[in-house]
Amino acid sequence: MPRILVFSGSTRTGSYNALLAARAADELRKAGGEATLSSLSDYPLPIYDGDLEKNSGQPADAVALKRLFCAHHGVFIASPEYNASVTPLLKNALDWVSRVREGGEPALPAYKNRAFAIAGASPGPSAAIRSLLALRQILAVGCGALVIPEQVTIRDAANVFGEDGEIKDERTVGFLRAQCQRLVVIARFFEQGGGA
Repeated sequence: MPRILVFSGSTRTGSYNALLAARAADELRKAGGEATLSSLSDYPLPIYDGDLEKNSGQPADAVALKRLFCAHHGVFIASPEYNASVTPLLKNALDWVSRVREGGEPALPAYKNRAFAIAGASPGPSAAIRSLLALRQILAVGCGALVIPEQVTIRDAANVFGEDGEIKDERTVGFLRAQCQRLVVIARFFEQGGGA
């Protein structure tokens, strides 16, 4: 059973993307994956600074988050949109994780030999699409990660999620289900020893 890490780029109470991450974890389990729902609030990190890294080393939470990535065959990220890009919280976490190498590992070990899926929810009309464009660039171009082509964007999120946190729109549920099924298929390839 492929292990999939799931988290949101927001830790705000009532975050639509945290709700989306929880729904994705449910769909991943239904698709045959073992989903680990996590929160970046469990890994508080200082703003990345090369001098800080040089003088103090990599924060323990950066190492722990990198190890969490590496313990999974896939990663699902629900990304809010801040000023047409990803949240500072998410970018900072991805940057720190990109710096951690242990025991002679090659560069960017957390981003290799696993599949990534991205989705986003927004209360506005943009549906977080610009955030996902930026996130795909960070992951695929910046970190060399395999990001599956399917992505889910949710606009008008306040009316898409019910009071119970479930997605009310069946069409959106269908898109999320298909994306999660594809992620499990690709993650299973890595579970079985595929990849470089």
